[in-house]
Amino acid sequence: MTDQPSSGESYQPPPGPGGPASPPPPPGGGSYPPPPPPSGGYAPPPPGPAIRALPTESYTPWVTRVLAFLIDNIPAAVLVGIGVLIQALTTQQSCVSDINQYSVNQYCVSQPSGIGMLLYWLTVLLALAYVVWNYGYRQGTTGSSIGKSVMKFKVVSEVTGQPIGFGMSVVRQLAHFVDSVICYIGYLFPLWDAKRQTLADKIMTTVCLPLEQP
Repeated sequence: MTDQPSSGESYQPPPGPGGPASPPPPPGGGSYPPPPPPSGGYAPPPPGPAIRALPTESYTPWVTRVLAFLIDNIPAAVLVGIGVLIQALTTQQSCVSDINQYSVNQYCVSQPSGIGMLLYWLTVLLALAYVVWNYGYRQGTTGSSIGKSVMKFKVVSEVTGQPIGFGMSVVRQLAHFVDSVICYIGYLFPLWDAKRQTLADKIMTTVCLPLEQP
């Protein structure tokens, strides 16, 4: 009597030596489903919208940027000016007399009072805090400082098209030092640059664009 498979049954070959049998093929001739994502993992976010190449006229003009700079610095200048005025009004004068057998001489020296110096440095600190808030926090989170909001344009990354954040916005302001190294020529780059960027803009890969009109 021989062990022959009955009709309707498929013959399964015995497992080879040294390993289990290979898994059966998927039913219906289909392919295996893709593996599930790793436990606790998240799909990577889609990349932000990159700014496509724009004509030069689409970037903020140099004159508009200069006006925004002047507007931005008015509050800081006013605060420091108040401190200087207080210092001048509280100046104290001390005199020393030199008397000898031939003449009587008097020497006077003017110097700010202690309260005047204290109030002056207080206004300087307030001006510095305003600059950090305006150029760092406000511009970094919204794209526009006070002056840029008035002149209706913003600073964004040319890679993502979004504001660059508080920290990078502060770094961008520090990068303007490069613009002033050679006779402030870096500030004039927007007059001829295709993207109207200063040297600091090129370092930080930022551009100035008009605000979208509602």
